[in-house]
Amino acid sequence: MSGWTAWLAPMLLLLAAGTGLARGVDVYRALGTGAGEGLRILLGILPSLIALMTAISMLRAAGFLEWLGTALVPALERLGIPPETAALLLVRPVSGSGALGVGAELMERYGPDSLVGRTVAVMLGSSETTFYIIGVYFGAAGVRRTRHAIPAALCGDLAGFLAAAWAVRWLFGYG
Repeated sequence: MSGWTAWLAPMLLLLAAGTGLARGVDVYRALGTGAGEGLRILLGILPSLIALMTAISMLRAAGFLEWLGTALVPALERLGIPPETAALLLVRPVSGSGALGVGAELMERYGPDSLVGRTVAVMLGSSETTFYIIGVYFGAAGVRRTRHAIPAALCGDLAGFLAAAWAVRWLFGYG
């Protein structure tokens, strides 16, 4: 970092501490209380995160994600989604870092200014790591039954993927 951006985080911390002191808050005690609460939440969601990451690794190692991506190619072509993005569509709802890795590999292979590269970039910005978010936030809140949350979130991801593919084709004049 250079210039003023190197000072941004320390200045924000000083501003928060100064505001707390001006209002008569015991800033040190509040920091300790917040850190303790954060650790309790982490311990509560850690089993869900470990299970989720283990399941992702097992599916990838077994080749299931690649097989499923190949099976989806005809449907993706009909929907106007580049079939090369199938791996991203499968990994994104499960793993943000995995999706970034897949996206980087696709952009490296096809180029960032290609149909695939642009579609991948927009897909990464218009979708979410659904299962991770549900595991973390529902786990932190103590919610055990997800009921309609997972299907609704996956529908939102699908809408984001479709909109990304269609927007890139429309805005950049592909196809």
